[in-house]
Amino acid sequence: MTVERVRATAPGRVNLIGDHTDHMGGPVLPMAIQLGTTVEGERRGDVVELRSEQAEGTVRFALPVTDPASVEPRWGRYVAGVAQQVQPVTGLVGTVRSDLPVGGGLSSSAALEVAVALALGDTGTPLEVAQRCQRAEQAATGVPCGIMDQLSSAAGVEGHALLIDCSTLELRPVPVPGDAAVWVVHSGQERELAGSAYAQRRAECERAAELVGPLPTADPGDIESIGDPVLRARARHVRAESGRVHEFAAALAEGDLVRAGRLMDDSHRSLRDDFEVSTPVLDELVDRLRGVPGVFGARLTGAGFGGCVVALAEPGVELPGWRVVASAGARVEPVG
Repeated sequence: MTVERVRATAPGRVNLIGDHTDHMGGPVLPMAIQLGTTVEGERRGDVVELRSEQAEGTVRFALPVTDPASVEPRWGRYVAGVAQQVQPVTGLVGTVRSDLPVGGGLSSSAALEVAVALALGDTGTPLEVAQRCQRAEQAATGVPCGIMDQLSSAAGVEGHALLIDCSTLELRPVPVPGDAAVWVVHSGQERELAGSAYAQRRAECERAAELVGPLPTADPGDIESIGDPVLRARARHVRAESGRVHEFAAALAEGDLVRAGRLMDDSHRSLRDDFEVSTPVLDELVDRLRGVPGVFGARLTGAGFGGCVVALAEPGVELPGWRVVASAGARVEPVG
């Protein structure tokens, strides 16, 4: 019997602007980055067995998968969720390695999911792969995540950010200027999305949308008339952030990094004050980065509650983190 050995690599992503808009059908502007996750192994048998070079434990389960949420160790639930969605004809025995920080807001879970999907033999379009991986994460964690992370990883375009309309799933690559340095700095505060208030925030947005219609395009006057101050603030963020995404994309296209930086600053204030997903640690880091000469703007990136900050700077600026570049999306190749 011939054993096929494959290597699948999927990038992480940094969201330049547009957080907590995707689950409400709004626009986002992420870019795939050079940091990512690789799954390498042999397609054989009817068992999936993966050992991580970073996380503890070995994931092992038989196909077909019936209950991804029961798999141990916990990172294996993402793997099992993907296997349940992809329904591979053979198992996979191999290793996982990654240079993405776990819990940093750079989509380490989505990169794992997309890499596993390709390694298991998923031959769908980037959108189809992303949709399966989104369903996999929801089944594995119980968190009602949007599709931005998986789609960024699957469909990334080298040298470009992706303007994604999450209501239509239409993609438009936006060139990242060569004189724009994008930095990701970890706050030192890890987050656990399933244990955060993510689901609560989404439920609040859905309640607000019942009052004023789709939040990304709702009338600002209608939003300000919402009686509940919490729902009003959540809706205000989604509406304003959706507008900032399009303004930021235009600023990038025009090479106006000063304007783009101001929009990042506005985004962080909105995430802090209206959506309430920042933390004192994140706020302090954002303020410190803004004070560095040559930094145009900074904001938390990802779901919040800890994790990373993204900063836009001049090329010569050095910050205490990763300088990331816009990279291509996931790929799979035979080995040997």
